[in-house]
Amino acid sequence: MSCEQDTDKSRRRFLGGAAGALASATVVPGVILHQVGSAKPVDEAVSSDTRWGMLIDTNKCAKGCDACVKGCADEHGWKPVSKMMTTHERAIDAQWIRKVELKDKQTGYTHSLPMMCQHCETAPCVDVCPTGASFRRDDGIVLVDKHICIGCRYCMMACPYKARSFIHEDLHDQLAVAPRGKGTVESCTLCVHRIDEHGANAVPACAEACAAEGHDAFTFGDLNDENSKLSVKLREYGSTRVRADLSLNQGISYRGI
Repeated sequence: MSCEQDTDKSRRRFLGGAAGALASATVVPGVILHQVGSAKPVDEAVSSDTRWGMLIDTNKCAKGCDACVKGCADEHGWKPVSKMMTTHERAIDAQWIRKVELKDKQTGYTHSLPMMCQHCETAPCVDVCPTGASFRRDDGIVLVDKHICIGCRYCMMACPYKARSFIHEDLHDQLAVAPRGKGTVESCTLCVHRIDEHGANAVPACAEACAAEGHDAFTFGDLNDENSKLSVKLREYGSTRVRADLSLNQGISYRGI
């Protein structure tokens, strides 16, 4: 068996959904990674027939609201960065999703938007990763395989969106749906565990929390399905990709910027 085949099998094991039993393994002292079983066979490949994505309507994104951030943090077990933290604390904490304030320098108009991994088709993080730990699934989701991440942080430097975080601290009480490990990099997974379990009926935690607040700024779906709610909205309203000039073909796009 080739090394490439070994790596592919490791990734499939790592990417199982949340519906099965939890197992844990110690990779190196102080790094404990959890592996999660799936509602479907772990060797069932995803398909490029589907391209998961999301449209975020910044016109509905309320200033001062961080429901999407809290929803993601609760779902995956990381602690949101707070302005009350010290500079050091902010530097070491995770940011799978964060609110960004935009300002038009000519008019002074400001509004906010959520920023997370953009799940690029041509992902810079994947290009620079020396071990293959950063990779893109055939269905468009960009992930990090914690089993082979060496913590070099090249991906963090390459990401135009500052969407990745490095885990400096020891972790406790990890959640089964979000394997994490000290000395590795992490970022938004588009709630891949929900997608693997529910498919097109899945709702990422950020979108769920936003809808619960009555804002409903997120629309998730299959970009390749012309009849999906996401595709219909994109045809009707159009959208903008952040740094579209980089030609990364991101899976996340925005309305109102």
